[in-house]
Amino acid sequence: MEDQRLDKWLWCARFYKTRSLAQEAVKAGHITVNGQRPKPAKPLTPGSKLSIRRPPYAYHVEVLQMANQRLSAPLAQALYFESDESRLAREALAEQLKLSAVHETYTPGKLDKHARRERVLLKRNTEGSGSFGSDE
Repeated sequence: MEDQRLDKWLWCARFYKTRSLAQEAVKAGHITVNGQRPKPAKPLTPGSKLSIRRPPYAYHVEVLQMANQRLSAPLAQALYFESDESRLAREALAEQLKLSAVHETYTPGKLDKHARRERVLLKRNTEGSGSFGSDE
């Protein structure tokens, strides 16, 4: 197999769960092939360099081989080579997101009386009027 449609390869390599999701990502401009914005049916050949943005992560991979059908995860990883810079950047971002999630506090439900008053004061003080605490 010499070449394959871009959307089908993205699906086979398990970057997207369905081909239609892969098509939508290509149409939305989340994928670049050799630095250019392609269409979903662009023929992809081994050696092509892809940039795949799946927020908040970005993958920079080189296509190694094609597949006729969707493969298991370990076999799908053999279809491409991800650069070390890309992998390290993703791991660092994942660690950063994990640490920031620990510090965020979320209180489900309705705010209590004190929290509502704090929110109102904060909104008043951050509005662009420039005068703090006055209603004029």
